Formats: sequence, C-alpha cells, structure tokens
Amino acid sequence: MTEFERTLVQSFNTYFEEKSIKGIAHRLKQHRFTPQFLDVLVDSLDPDYYLGIECKSISVDKGAKALYFTQHFTIDKNGIHQIDRISDYLIRSGRTGFLAIELKMGVGRAREAYIIPWDVLRDRFHEDGRTKFTVDEIQDFCRMERKANMYVIDPDGWKKVSRIIS
Repeated sequence: MTEFERTLVQSFNTYFEEKSIKGIAHRLKQHRFTPQFLDVLVDSLDPDYYLGIECKSISVDKGAKALYFTQHFTIDKNGIHQIDRISDYLIRSGRTGFLAIELKMGVGRAREAYIIPWDVLRDRFHEDGRTKFTVDEIQDFCRMERKANMYVIDPDGWKKVSRIIS
C-alpha cells in the first residue's frame, strides 16, 4: 500500500468517526498474480460513501507530463484494460468510482492530489485518439485539499467540481 492510499483510507475512517457516519474505508491486500478491483473501497449504507477509488501517482519533478492510459494502467492476461475492468466492477457493485491522482512535485514541494469522477475517465479512455490526461488537465479537476496530514473528504463535492473542458 502506498502512502497516498494509506492516507486516503485513514482520512475516510477519521472522517466517518468524527461525523458519526457508519462507514469504513479499506485497502484489499494485493496478490502478485491476482488483479485487485480497486485500490481503496469505501463501504457505507449512505450511497454518497459507497465508493471505489483507484489511485495513481506521477512524478512531475522527474518529467512526467501526463497520466497515460497505456503506461499507468494495466492489461490483464485476457487482454482487458484496467479501466474497463474497473468500470465493469463499478457498474456491477453499484459503487461510485473515482480516480485519485497524486502529483509528486519534487523535493521541498508539497504533493498535490486531484480527483476525477470515473465516468469522465472512462469516457476519455473510449474517445478516439485520447490517450492521456495531461498534468494541466488533471489540475483542472477538483483538488483534494489537505488538513493536518489528512485529505478533506467530500465525495459529493468531488462529483460536482469536475471543471475539465474538452
């Protein structure tokens, strides 16, 4: 589990406890030859908190200019792309999906995290000729604010604040 995933899980669980919301966020153990559905699962009877979140990190300081659908996502042994696998899981489970992206900005600079509604990612993946989200496009989405080393949890706001212009 990456630090980003761990912090996101802790942020959800702290939020649930502080707000007295019945819910839990967890990270399924990843096995070497078995693909996991998503990085973070959030379970709650409240539909706003019944979520699936895939997490990706890219190093802007090391020259990354985009999140690529070929480089940053996998294809399984049956030839199915990770975006399609996750989309199918989200549809079958009824979860709301998000892609959380951490931008590593370099030594001495704070990392930034952004969240993209899964439907936007899936639609972009299936558009002809669209192979990525540039760093500038990622930064046009809702930034996941941090407070006291935790992320501010606002799934309802994350759905509404997609500001990307295609």
